[in-house]
Amino acid sequence: MTADVVSFRNPLYAGIQVGLPCPPPATIAGMLAAAVGGWDNVPIELRFGTAFHAQGAGVDLETYRPLDRRGKATDPTPKDRDFLARAELTVWLIDDLDFWERALRCPVWPLRLGRSQDLAAARPKHIELAEAAGRQGHAITPEQLTRAGTLLRLPTAISVDRARTRWDGYRYAATGSEEVLDTGLSTPSIDGERGQAVALLTGLHVAQFVAEGLR
Repeated sequence: MTADVVSFRNPLYAGIQVGLPCPPPATIAGMLAAAVGGWDNVPIELRFGTAFHAQGAGVDLETYRPLDRRGKATDPTPKDRDFLARAELTVWLIDDLDFWERALRCPVWPLRLGRSQDLAAARPKHIELAEAAGRQGHAITPEQLTRAGTLLRLPTAISVDRARTRWDGYRYAATGSEEVLDTGLSTPSIDGERGQAVALLTGLHVAQFVAEGLR
């Protein structure tokens, strides 16, 4: 998936805008849900591996209309907003391949990566993954797999009503990492160079919040 401009706000900070260097898993999962027309159409056992890279970064101004303590609108407020330019997101799906290929070739809803105005384009293709270790590269990995890259606390899933969030620790190296990860899957080696490690992320479906509410 590619996008000219993307922006991922860190939700751990209130009142200020702090940008993330990569999309949270919840953001990627939400975009996949848009492709199939909503979470009711997403397989419960959704899992994927992912890698992200942006060629540039900058800051622009975005106008906010914050609410006061009583919930009433206040005057428009301009704030700096971090953005990333010429972004490329790779998502490896290893289940329900025909289902996802059809959805990504003809999404039900527009694909947005980050803000509602940041449209993305998807180009699905088949690839044979190897059962081998690979380079960390620009992968977004669970924190326990590596110590390379920045440790981030990111939302893995957000309930439909946005009242509950599942948080997990992840690692991401914005400039790439040559650390070798044994995730069990990687892209094929090329000219003797290790492929990209594919670390599958789980716990992404919003149905987990419904199950919690029933207990």
